[in-house]
Amino acid sequence: MNQVKKNLWPFVWGLWSVLIVAAVILLFFLDSPAGLQWLRYLGWAVLVISAIFGWLPIFEFRGKGAVPEGQSYIKTTVLVDSGIYAVVRHPQYLAGMLLSLALILISQHWIMVVIGVVAMGLNYAIAVRADQDLIEKFGDDYRRYMQKVPRMNFLLGLVRLLRH
Repeated sequence: MNQVKKNLWPFVWGLWSVLIVAAVILLFFLDSPAGLQWLRYLGWAVLVISAIFGWLPIFEFRGKGAVPEGQSYIKTTVLVDSGIYAVVRHPQYLAGMLLSLALILISQHWIMVVIGVVAMGLNYAIAVRADQDLIEKFGDDYRRYMQKVPRMNFLLGLVRLLRH
């Protein structure tokens, strides 16, 4: 059973990727003239925030993750719990969620809502799975980190960070 679950994750990642690419392409073809302009502007703002959450981890991991020379930035050898990782545990998965939301707000089309909701569900499941993998990699240190820093709720993360 565990092997079946393990083999399922490449499919989940692939499906999420296809949905995001489809949503971006559809953005150019779907028109909702009755849409609210202020929601479109909000969507573009959310897209910028998504980009920030998507790119910051690359620099954080390269600088603080003790990544071996020539390896991908995700090949950290130490638990990074500062910078953006003091606010949320999975900023890049949060970026994926915000990207889906941004595409929904910009397009305001029912097809994009369906794609976006499914993509967000898959993205959340991937983040939950990542927590399990990181517990295996970092053990009790990661469990303690999980208690301090929310998975993707950056507002709660900011509040917690400011309280300390």
